[in-house]
Amino acid sequence: MAELPAVPEGLTVRPMCADDAVPVAALLTAAEQVDRTDENFSPEDLTEWWDGWQADLGRDGIAVCDAAGVVVGFAVAFAPPTFRDAYRVYLEGRVRPDLRGRGLGRILLDWELRRGAEIHVERQPSAPGKLVLNVVETMPSLEGLARRAGLTAERWFRDMERWLTDLPAARAVDGVDLVPFAWDRDDEVRRAHNVAFAEHHGSAERDPDTWTALYTGQRAFRPDLSVLAIEDDVLLAYVLAYVYEADTQATGRQQTYFGQIGVLPHARGRGLATAAIVEALRVAAGAGCVGARLGVDTENVTGALRLYENLGFSTVLTQVAWSQDLAPEEAGSAQ
Repeated sequence: MAELPAVPEGLTVRPMCADDAVPVAALLTAAEQVDRTDENFSPEDLTEWWDGWQADLGRDGIAVCDAAGVVVGFAVAFAPPTFRDAYRVYLEGRVRPDLRGRGLGRILLDWELRRGAEIHVERQPSAPGKLVLNVVETMPSLEGLARRAGLTAERWFRDMERWLTDLPAARAVDGVDLVPFAWDRDDEVRRAHNVAFAEHHGSAERDPDTWTALYTGQRAFRPDLSVLAIEDDVLLAYVLAYVYEADTQATGRQQTYFGQIGVLPHARGRGLATAAIVEALRVAAGAGCVGARLGVDTENVTGALRLYENLGFSTVLTQVAWSQDLAPEEAGSAQ
């Protein structure tokens, strides 16, 4: 584990632990009043997130505490167990707003970069690596930290939203049934997702355990709001939907979030994505949701951005992935 950093006077730093989900959730709630990321987390959400990404908090995370022992800053570096092109290590952290401007953010990011590089060497030294920090446009100070740390803006993503009013008419595709998610098709959806996203930037093939941990095993996953497109008993397309209770409590309105949308390559061009999304919108409206949200890579190879705009989604936030490349270790150098 990277050496614990020196922190400003009056603060202490220690490795994170599972119990930090409660104070980190409180920190993020306080920060959201300033940062406006449109993300809200309960302690259970954070525990599920860290466990899903297999973060070893004692080695991969640090917490900064004030004199009373309250967590006022944190940093975590984690990587999925599977990858395609480069082994990506994701960096996350935050400083409580009233303690910003004292250099703590720079200290935490520096530690994340060092720990992220260590994770690459420890787990996938022979593969090219990449450290990734996602920055929401509403956090210009974090963008400045990324720039000064030598990271490069790599990719732009849009968070898009539409209200569930004036919905488009249901779309039919000859020979295709639009049905709710069924658990006996869970692994079929996983395998379809791996194929559908094979050429997408930064995607990774999901094994069964990772698929469950990150997607259909989440507490927020709503099989009843998810839609599968089936032809001759074969899955062709899917929309997986989630409802995050922390967001509902924070905003006072229930939204569905379309986390994964995909069409098998050989079935593209038939209007399946449009039909499945329209069905998912209509199902969500019938279940009491007032809005729908999704995220999209602006350079998505399938032209998804244009599709979503045509279905009434508009951009509410932009995120930028800032990254730093890590070269593979030469044989024997990691010994």
